[in-house]
Amino acid sequence: MSDSAPVSGDALPFFVYGTLRSGGHNHAAHLAGRCADVRPAVLDGAALHEGPGYPYAVPDPTPGRRVLGELITVRPGAYAEALASLDRLEDCREDDTGLYVRRRLAVRVGSGADGTREAWVYLAGPVAAARLRERPALIVSGDWSAANG
Repeated sequence: MSDSAPVSGDALPFFVYGTLRSGGHNHAAHLAGRCADVRPAVLDGAALHEGPGYPYAVPDPTPGRRVLGELITVRPGAYAEALASLDRLEDCREDDTGLYVRRRLAVRVGSGADGTREAWVYLAGPVAAARLRERPALIVSGDWSAANG
């Protein structure tokens, strides 16, 4: 996929696809009041898998695989706190051994090249990704909200 995490100096928007989406309980706890913009977005080249109450995105080159979510731009004054809060929530560690890893990836927010934006994306960490490759829990639609509606 793309660059790896912790470069926290890059104030990128976040691509969220599970409990951090608008209306989700973790959105209320970690992002509400910090958002400057929220818009629908798609992460191509990844598959969405059901987890224990939350989903995992895993890189997947299968044609047509995608994850539906939102691109959230955090207000500049709230960015550092939001990034730290999300990294803690996702158990994102600098050595990439956590539950999730944060990666800088391109997501689609519209059509064509003009609709592509770089964003931080939390992907399944190495242990969860290996387990899901062995025993997939695929959400075929790529939309966790619709599957858990």
